[in-house]
Amino acid sequence: MAESVELPSRLAILPFRNKVLLPGAIIRIRCTSPSSVKLVEQELWQREEKGLIGILPVRDAAEINPVGPAISQGTDSLDQSPKVQGGSSDSHKLDMKNQHDVVHWHSRGVAARALHLSRGVEKPSGRVTYTVVLEGLCRFSVQELSTRGTYHTARISSLEMTKTEMEQVEQDPDFILLSRQFKATAMELISVLEQKQKTGGRTKVLLETVPVHKLADIFVASFEISFEEQLSMLDSVDPKVRLSKATELVDRHLQSIRVAEKITQKVEGQLSKSQKEFLLRQQMRAIKEELGDNDDDEDDLAALERKMQSAGMPQTIWKHAHRELRRLKKMQPQQPGYNSSRAYLDLLADLPWQKASKEHELDLRAAQERLDSDHYGLVKVKQRIIEYLAVRKLKPDARGPVLCFVGPPGVGKTSLASSIAAALGRKFVRISLGGVKDEADIRGHRRTYIGSMPGRLIDGLKRVAVCNPVMLLDEIDKTGSDVRGDPASALLEVLDPEQNKQFNDHYLNVPFDLSKVIFVATANRTQPIPPPLLDRMEVIELPGYTPEEKLKIAMRHLIPRVLDEHGLSSEFLQIPEGMVQLVIQRYTREAGVRSLERNLAALARAAAVRVAEQEQVVPLNKGVHGLATPLLENRLADGAEVEMEVIPMGVNNRDISNTFRITSPLVVDEAMLEKVLGPPKFDGREAAERVATPGVSVGLVWTTFGGEVQFVEATEMLGKGELHLTGQLGDVIKESAQIALTWVRARATDLRLAAAEGINLLEGRDIHIHFPAGAVPKDGPSAGVTLVTALVSLFSQKRMRSDTAMTGEMTLRGLVLPVGGVKDKVLAAHRYGIKRVILPERNLKDLVEVPSSVLANMEILLAKRMEDVLEHAFDGGCPWRQHSKL
Repeated sequence: MAESVELPSRLAILPFRNKVLLPGAIIRIRCTSPSSVKLVEQELWQREEKGLIGILPVRDAAEINPVGPAISQGTDSLDQSPKVQGGSSDSHKLDMKNQHDVVHWHSRGVAARALHLSRGVEKPSGRVTYTVVLEGLCRFSVQELSTRGTYHTARISSLEMTKTEMEQVEQDPDFILLSRQFKATAMELISVLEQKQKTGGRTKVLLETVPVHKLADIFVASFEISFEEQLSMLDSVDPKVRLSKATELVDRHLQSIRVAEKITQKVEGQLSKSQKEFLLRQQMRAIKEELGDNDDDEDDLAALERKMQSAGMPQTIWKHAHRELRRLKKMQPQQPGYNSSRAYLDLLADLPWQKASKEHELDLRAAQERLDSDHYGLVKVKQRIIEYLAVRKLKPDARGPVLCFVGPPGVGKTSLASSIAAALGRKFVRISLGGVKDEADIRGHRRTYIGSMPGRLIDGLKRVAVCNPVMLLDEIDKTGSDVRGDPASALLEVLDPEQNKQFNDHYLNVPFDLSKVIFVATANRTQPIPPPLLDRMEVIELPGYTPEEKLKIAMRHLIPRVLDEHGLSSEFLQIPEGMVQLVIQRYTREAGVRSLERNLAALARAAAVRVAEQEQVVPLNKGVHGLATPLLENRLADGAEVEMEVIPMGVNNRDISNTFRITSPLVVDEAMLEKVLGPPKFDGREAAERVATPGVSVGLVWTTFGGEVQFVEATEMLGKGELHLTGQLGDVIKESAQIALTWVRARATDLRLAAAEGINLLEGRDIHIHFPAGAVPKDGPSAGVTLVTALVSLFSQKRMRSDTAMTGEMTLRGLVLPVGGVKDKVLAAHRYGIKRVILPERNLKDLVEVPSSVLANMEILLAKRMEDVLEHAFDGGCPWRQHSKL
């Protein structure tokens, strides 16, 4: 190590952000930015002799008041390895992130000499990088800072003492005393490190060979200290001040090592070497004792016990939980079963055994207003909910029935359940049962299994944290059963008010009272629900909405919600009622309103694109000042600074929102409908076109998505008298086709389909009956009258009326039997534009549920026998019926 260094009057400057290089330290840096690469090439790489550069600390302007020149500076990542000759080194990684922040230069730095240079090229960018090993030599002071190309240079003056001045200082008694104290503390530190790391022999040589004022820098550079302490050490030009600070830092480092050794020795005498987790806990406890924080040290299990005591468990369950807690206290944390027992007790403590949400005084008028504001239509359903709430008001502890809302998707079943919770002032929790096939999802797993957990009901109560929520059992018809059990059977206990007082979850293994929970269920259809489970619920049908109701729902609820979700308002987009009506008629034929909402959302997205494309000007915040430095402008224009960070401009969000301007609101018209939604999917001419030829009839069917219109097509061809059925049909509908063909053949002469008795209608020909939409499975008896009408139309070569649809089951004798889903089927016919509907006579009572606005626009025809159906289905009645003997 050179005793003196002759510095030039000007040095190239490499900035270090929030880091200091001290004389005697050795660092390795990786230069990646264009400025630092240029500096290394010109000042170090292209010179035959290794040159000198200046290392100058810089720091963010946000951390200090400005002292030196401020500039936005890019810096490079570095590995700092302050090394003591013959000693160990610590490697520290400095992450340079804020590369466009305004920084301030320190007025003092350290001249550094390059010990090693290596050049590299990054792939695939081809960017040149340098790795430089530098040794800190001596301090200097910056007199003037300027730029040379893309990097900085500075006019400097050395801060090192001359040899004569240093000899005078070394004769000072205070300096001699400080030197002894520093060497004694440093020797003690080296001895401690030698015992721990078996090193330090070569470090002792430094105490004999290196001047003590240089030793101070070398020792301090090897410690992890704050940036302020590093700057303070760099600014200590006076050797006495430097030695004093170094002695303090070395002594502090020595004391921290001794405290760590004391903690380790205290712990090692109390535990077994094989218990790693216990070792860590003991070390934590010893650290807290050393810090004096043991007053706040709460035992984990003691806190759990207090939590269990405040949970309000019944006495019998508390005894069981306390016994489990005593067993847990005897276990070591690393023992098998400890974590599962701890999780079990945590669940017992978290369950709301007695905590209930306080119900406010029921106001039926307010509840009615809330239901009306949340849902349009559904008069019968709302009335039943109000009746339910009225009973709860008169008798709060009444065991009300479990309401089950049944209807197609998108009619508001789930939102009705949340409205009940809001009217009662209770918390709401939803349990999804769709696709559940494991009974353990309801009752929980036995704790003997790995990965066991409670059932969904207990987990839902834990999440909602009250024992009296409104719990929605969603999609209760979608449960299945397999080898893992039958979830529907497990729900029998849950929904029975006589049994759910003592509901036993397999994971809990103690009874839990579910009688305070208000259960509400939803389903798309009742057929898959087992009869015992269905018997425990009161079914409320939600058949669907009429076009008029859909229009009101869209104008009141859907359009405001869609505009809000897309960041729009009526100032940007307006959808007139007429256009909403066209969307309902031409693009949606569903019972609910989800498809309608999706189409409205498509219109909103088209409007959002138009608004977002408007020209906008973003004004700069007044608080942002330009940086008057040509170096920054060059770097921002360069765009190649990989490790730079953009200076935040602080744009006001309010200013941005005000920049959106639109001259006039976008009003949806028919042209926009076709442009955004495509050509119309439905029109009123489909039925007339489909029944333009004989052999086609129009039926009404019921699906999980509501009622649907189903066409039945029949044709004949040369053959052997066989009947072919296609359309993915079930067994029941196939039998209905056989019955229909048999009835027509038996009545062929009476219906003037055959010239004389004994003539076989199928002689020499086959009959093929097809149900279009063959990808959709179909089954059920209600297509009987539709099949007969199609066959009669085929054999008589007369077309059925295109404005008429029908439904009904028939017997072999020609009687028309009632069917289900009448309301859904009539609404489907109304959506389709059909004006006449033929129904079984015994279904007359079901028309009470059909909205009067729908019945006013339709003609309902009742049929008792099959001949009545044929009379209504053909133009001019049934001309051959007068010859019929039936």
